[in-house]
Amino acid sequence: MRLPPAILGNAEEVLREILRFTAPADVTLSRYFKDHSRLGGRERGAIAECVYAVLRNKTFYTDFTGGGRGATMRRLVLLGMAETVGIDALGGLSDDETALLERIKEIDRSLLPARQRANLPDWLYDKFVAQYGEEETLALANVLNTPAPLDLRVNTLKADREKVIAELATAPIAAEPTPYSPTGLRIFKKPALQNLPLFKEGAIEVQDEGSQVLAQLLGARRGEMVVDFCAGAGGKTLAIGAIMRNTGRLYAFDVSEKRLAKLKPRVARSGLSNVHPVVIAHERDAKVKRLAGKIDRVLVDAPCSGMGTLRRNPDVKWRQQADGVGEMTEKQTAILDSAARLVKFGGRLVYATCSLLNEENDAIVEAFLAAHPEFELVPMHKVLAEQRIALEMGDYLKMLPHKHGTDGFFAAVLERKAGDKPAKPADVAEDEAAE
Repeated sequence: MRLPPAILGNAEEVLREILRFTAPADVTLSRYFKDHSRLGGRERGAIAECVYAVLRNKTFYTDFTGGGRGATMRRLVLLGMAETVGIDALGGLSDDETALLERIKEIDRSLLPARQRANLPDWLYDKFVAQYGEEETLALANVLNTPAPLDLRVNTLKADREKVIAELATAPIAAEPTPYSPTGLRIFKKPALQNLPLFKEGAIEVQDEGSQVLAQLLGARRGEMVVDFCAGAGGKTLAIGAIMRNTGRLYAFDVSEKRLAKLKPRVARSGLSNVHPVVIAHERDAKVKRLAGKIDRVLVDAPCSGMGTLRRNPDVKWRQQADGVGEMTEKQTAILDSAARLVKFGGRLVYATCSLLNEENDAIVEAFLAAHPEFELVPMHKVLAEQRIALEMGDYLKMLPHKHGTDGFFAAVLERKAGDKPAKPADVAEDEAAE
């Protein structure tokens, strides 16, 4: 069945707005669909997939259409639609447009220059080549420029993986166990999960397998005091709460009240009662200082460039700039430094990002250890063995889309050495004296 010709105009309109890069693509799409409520589900899906195809292939599409004025919104949309729904689904095309789509089918992309194949901005391509080499950069970019599968986490407080697989099959939705997370499932289509009883009852949550592994690495135990320092909407918080079997005390810190508000209905659905959302003004908030030296485990999933999530958010590579990464590293250093103060002796601190860049990962951890001799690195292979996760790693966790099938993730586990309890930091003592 062909799509209505008018859909090309809708796609042009929203793509033009998205390519201004003033807001995340998913936010702009959501707003556009809300304002154009007459668009049906099939039309919305086609528009969204077209937009993401253009974002993934922007360099190639622009070059193919001649660049500059030749890369009109109309031509970009045609290429995106042809890539995702096929030429046969498009109606109302001129002879020139049909010829354009036939011509692109004849191109062997493997013969294109490396930069064009990578579909990355020059600054990011250069960073990846310096870090990974050209061959691996192209392998990585090839996967980053494809859509990600849909991963689910089974809430073990309410169901087990086999039961969920069986119940999904009645929908019918085919799901298979993820290779590394013991609670993960992978779906290769994108059904409307929010309508399923499993979702409504809190038995499943959408969460990339790499993110599930990060929650496992924390090693949280029953009855402990745990902090998710940059909780956001709380995907990892929920996973950690289930690992703790709904015992102990789990703080979800974030500077965004709006993000934490999204966590509350998810907590209610999950059945967890040990989660305590806390809005903080900044990483050195007094609410943080009062817990200094009291926490068993702290997860810092730090704000980052997000380059490991390009399969899901391809607009990030165009919205992010090289100087923005430098600003991120300053923020990451400050957040890790403050979060470390929470950790009790013998406690663990996990620093993580969804970045693929060493400057946001290894370099941050190495600088932290140089400035904080009271912490030591716990080799990742040891942590993975403790958690019975079948991954081969060295000192750090480095999950790569083209090797592990997940989003790109980095993590380091740091342990505070045992010793005599030191005097409280001056600012903590001052706060307590003022109370």
